[in-house]
Amino acid sequence: MVFRKYDGSLHWTSTLRRLGEDGHGVWLGAPAGTIARRGRATGRAVDYAHVVLLPRDAWWTATFNGEPKPTEIYCDVTTPPRWLTPGEVSMIDLDLDVRRRRTGEVEILDEDEFVDHRVRYGYAGDIVEQAMAAVAFLDKALRGDVAPFSGDYRHWLARLR
Repeated sequence: MVFRKYDGSLHWTSTLRRLGEDGHGVWLGAPAGTIARRGRATGRAVDYAHVVLLPRDAWWTATFNGEPKPTEIYCDVTTPPRWLTPGEVSMIDLDLDVRRRRTGEVEILDEDEFVDHRVRYGYAGDIVEQAMAAVAFLDKALRGDVAPFSGDYRHWLARLR
């Protein structure tokens, strides 16, 4: 799984296992100890299991974290995920993120970075509109009992065990 920035630079990469598909999209998973790399850095082992949902034609991805991570769900606002090969998926990270902590608190993150990059990278108007619509959807969905954020992911986390 490859996240890039709007200028094409490498943002995050990780190797995950394809767990399956459902009506929400493709689910990938990684057990605790999986290496995540930021840019071209060596990477670090993640100390919790997590699953990633890559929805079809949506402008976001969602990571659902196992314990002990205090963030239950972390959503990146991105361009729609595109499969470059059967084993590689890529998307452009548009800076904005929405997370739900295990306490239920929902936060919109990196709005300042989005404003800065909107100017620096020259985000097109339709990109900005899609990103803002994704944030509005995610903020509402993470605050409500809306699938797949209502707990559907637990089935996929269990498949990692």
